[in-house]
Amino acid sequence: MNNPIRRLAVLVTLMFCALLVASSIVQFAQADDLRQQKENRRTLLTRYSAERGSILVGSAPIARSEPVDDELKYLRTYPKGRLYSHVTGYYSFVYGAGGGLESASDDVLSGQSDALFYRRLGDLLLGRRPTGLNVEVTINDKAQAAADRALGSQRGAVVAIAPRTGAILAMVSHPQFDPNALSSHQGSRVAAAVEQLTKDPTKPLINRVIGGDLYPPGSTFKVVTAAAALSEGRLTEDSQVTGPAALKMPGTTVTLRNSGGGSCGGGTLTLTQAMQVSCNTAFGQIGMDLGATALREQAARFGFSQPLAIPITVSTSDVGPITGKPQEAFSAIGQQDVRVTPLQMAMIAAAVANDGRLMRPYLIQQTRGTGTDVVERTEPKEMSQPVSQDVADALTRMMVKVVDAGTGTRAQIDGVAVAGKSGTAEHGSDARGVKRPPHAWFISFAPADNPTVAVAVVVEDGGRAGSEAAGGRVSAPIAREVMKAVIAP
Repeated sequence: MNNPIRRLAVLVTLMFCALLVASSIVQFAQADDLRQQKENRRTLLTRYSAERGSILVGSAPIARSEPVDDELKYLRTYPKGRLYSHVTGYYSFVYGAGGGLESASDDVLSGQSDALFYRRLGDLLLGRRPTGLNVEVTINDKAQAAADRALGSQRGAVVAIAPRTGAILAMVSHPQFDPNALSSHQGSRVAAAVEQLTKDPTKPLINRVIGGDLYPPGSTFKVVTAAAALSEGRLTEDSQVTGPAALKMPGTTVTLRNSGGGSCGGGTLTLTQAMQVSCNTAFGQIGMDLGATALREQAARFGFSQPLAIPITVSTSDVGPITGKPQEAFSAIGQQDVRVTPLQMAMIAAAVANDGRLMRPYLIQQTRGTGTDVVERTEPKEMSQPVSQDVADALTRMMVKVVDAGTGTRAQIDGVAVAGKSGTAEHGSDARGVKRPPHAWFISFAPADNPTVAVAVVVEDGGRAGSEAAGGRVSAPIAREVMKAVIAP
């Protein structure tokens, strides 16, 4: 064989080897990545041709796959679309799984979870059509409907938790969206719906309960400040504290004032009374006495700065930087750079209600097959113990006073003791420099002597009350309706 032919043979052999290696890499090493790519139409068609599991409230589906006569085989539908839009999210042939449990539990609903390998193998051997698992959520349908109805056309969020277990009983974010518009098989309609939703300045796709632009909690954070003071033994619920009309911030010309402009209790009152009337200057002074470390550590015990998934990922709440005495004072009343999710504030109320023990919140009760067989059931887990039972009992008595004869009287329920705390959170000015109406907050639990539900409500920009908003006026009645829906026989 002459040299030119030999060189050609070597070149052809090398090219053949390169082709073999490349195809092997594509078929094996890159196979999973290629299958997962959203633009892979073959994968999408394969997944749509298998029946996706339903999302259930009890036995009623809030997301299900219905057989249709087209190449996609199934159409994802949402019988109570808007009411549960932020619980379910959406499942689109054009955009895939988006938000809610459709995204967070996609592997389970599609049947592709690694934990279901033997189930898929059994389906293959027995010639059964593969299906996803059904996901049953913890939501109480009455509480969900009550939260939605009470919040109405106002922007904001409502969340309810079972304090003893951490099960999420209601999760409502307004404005909502219709996931049915995103699951259509007509791509042009889906694209138009997505464009409209993403351009909407009210951001209806965002679940305000657990994400988006987090909120300053205002005076609802005073529960954390009081917890720190009680836990460190600095104060008791009957300790005398000062509540002047204005509290001068050390080293500045800034003063912290009470919402009514005057002093609290003539300038001296008990810690319980300070909570009852939501005295800013009293809690500002307590914050400075405690210091940044105590505030930060107490908040962390309630879940601040910790990653959380329910299994939907929850944005992390944070007290922000606290660099001096003025920041300590304003942080202690839930202002400055404190930013929270409504779920975090419900967790604070739930921990107090549960003798000081914080249970990990969860949204999935169990997963099961097409019959009654349960594949996996969520077991309640303790997340932390932010305060002792004695401190929790003291906070409960203080919060009951808030509802009985303080800023939270509109949360009262006939024949039921309710514990609560209002909050009215300032949050800056608009582009013209005009002060925005405050966010209206309320956190609560009931019955106070044997709690079964803890609730957090935030209404953005004061809702219908606007600049006249206060948490006890705007949000307390919403919390009351949700608590009534859970505890009613």
